[in-house]
Amino acid sequence: MIDQSLFREAMSHIGAAVSIITTDGEAGRAGMTVTAVCSVTDSPATLLVCINRGSRSHDTFLRNGVVCVNVLSGTHQELSGLFASKASQAERFAKATWHKRVTGAPVLQDAIVSLDCRINSITDIGTHSIIFGAIKDIEIRHNDPALVYFRREYHTLGNSQ
Repeated sequence: MIDQSLFREAMSHIGAAVSIITTDGEAGRAGMTVTAVCSVTDSPATLLVCINRGSRSHDTFLRNGVVCVNVLSGTHQELSGLFASKASQAERFAKATWHKRVTGAPVLQDAIVSLDCRINSITDIGTHSIIFGAIKDIEIRHNDPALVYFRREYHTLGNSQ
């Protein structure tokens, strides 16, 4: 069996885009910072996002059945930290401007890109749920440098154009 701390150290050497995922619906509004987002297929347009089942927001995402992946720019480091903290959902959402698109999940006004999805499948592996989202709407807004997480630190990647 692989040592958990060794695995985490190895994974810290894989750079990942930082996103805030959001949901809203009958179960309430929630959002959290994640780096485990991946495209699955472009036909039909589908992505996956991994959420720890122990997260306070986990069940809210599943009950609402919608998720918006808001990809962050280098200017969003503080917002990323807030959505990763123990701050209340009201405090988190108060620090940025949001609107809604097709699914009703909150869309970050100044995200680099937002992918608005309906959850169409969930698979549990170990401590996490892998949520597959059918993309219903996309907003691409900026060419700003992306916020990435690498070796347990924030970095920016890309040039403004």
